[in-house]
Amino acid sequence: MMSQPTPAFNDDHLREETIESTKVYQGHFIDLRRDRVRLPNGREAAREYVVHPGAVMIIGILPDGGLVMERQYRYPVRQTMIEFPAGKLDAGEGGLACAQRELWEETGYRAKRWAKAGIMHPVIGYATEIIEIWFADDLTLGERHLDDGEFLDVFTATADELDLWMQQGLLTDAKTIVGMMWLKQWRAGACQLDWQTTD
Repeated sequence: MMSQPTPAFNDDHLREETIESTKVYQGHFIDLRRDRVRLPNGREAAREYVVHPGAVMIIGILPDGGLVMERQYRYPVRQTMIEFPAGKLDAGEGGLACAQRELWEETGYRAKRWAKAGIMHPVIGYATEIIEIWFADDLTLGERHLDDGEFLDVFTATADELDLWMQQGLLTDAKTIVGMMWLKQWRAGACQLDWQTTD
């Protein structure tokens, strides 16, 4: 990626200090916290947020330029979403290993070349979640291995189709929209990717 100077911001006057942290709920992978914090003006306030293990999203590029996509029902919003393949990190798992595993399990594709584009914070108001954005190409298709209770359709689409579906309100998943931005930047030559070959 292109190297730019980092802005020299002083954020000391914006920081909040944790006074006390309480675990409200611990689920399968969601950890809900309620913290008491000291604000920059010295007053106290409450902050409620989800501790998330982190995740990856994969932009899988086929030889014809098509993109590997999924349709999956997302219960919290009660609708089927169009998405790039993605999944959460297992304990101690690195981003590339997770991306390789999720692409294979969900879609059946394996990639010989990988490049990390960047990271995103999808819900900064109430969660610690960070999503690593990975590009994958030189794909071969095999059998997928969905988790128990996981149901999704795999299909391919062009970037133009994704743009149209976004304009029509059919594609509203934030991480996928960010992935489309990275894809456009890379295809336009505005960012460089450091590709690595894997077995």
